Amino acid sequence: MDLGPHAGFIIAAYIIATAVVAALVGWVTADHTAQKRALAELERRGITRRSAESRPMQIKEPA
Repeated sequence: MDLGPHAGFIIAAYIIATAVVAALVGWVTADHTAQKRALAELERRGITRRSAESRPMQIKEPA
C-alpha cells in the first residue's frame, strides 16, 4: 500500500483519531462508573429517584 508523500501525516492522523476515541470511551466508562457509585450511595442513604415513585400521572386540562 503506497500512501505517497503524505504517509506520515495520514498515519499520524489515524493514530491521533484512535487515541482521541479511546480517551473518550475511557472517560465515558469512568463517568458511568462514578455515576452508578453516586446513585448507589444516595439510594443507600434512603434518597430515591422521582421516577421510582408510583403516583398517578396528573393531566392538566386546557383552560
